[in-house]
Amino acid sequence: MAIRAIRVIGDPILRTACEPITDINDHVKSLVEDLVETVDMDGRAGLAANQIGVGLQAFSYNIDGEVGYVLNPRVVALSEDEYQDGEEGCLSVPDLWYPTHRAWYARVEGIDLDGKPVIVEGEELMGRCLQHETDHLKGMIYIDRLDRATRKKALHDIRKAGF
Repeated sequence: MAIRAIRVIGDPILRTACEPITDINDHVKSLVEDLVETVDMDGRAGLAANQIGVGLQAFSYNIDGEVGYVLNPRVVALSEDEYQDGEEGCLSVPDLWYPTHRAWYARVEGIDLDGKPVIVEGEELMGRCLQHETDHLKGMIYIDRLDRATRKKALHDIRKAGF
């Protein structure tokens, strides 16, 4: 187990869709241990595998003291009538936060290390985290979801920060 370095915006792996996990082997088990250990720190809500340089569909979460992971996650439900527009940040875009439109509730299905089905769902911060991390696994960063004016400001701030 190791706390892994976080890749920052500009690293091509963050813009590459991750591959499904087809074989739960020692590499995948080690990846999950690293994801869980790396997300289990103050101020960290979620972490996708590509954020630590691994192009596989896996993420970990740390919401309200609940730490876990999902392999091959897919969003299967979003609230259709309740939304949130709160500030969102990302470990791969350090210290920059912008209002991001998300569904209030999200439900993700995937598998665990035993290949058994896993369901993770939640509202507000958990809902935001599930959407954010599954986006990462598709090669998206939250700034891709910003409205035009906010995205322009974010890209300016990113350049100014030297990422």
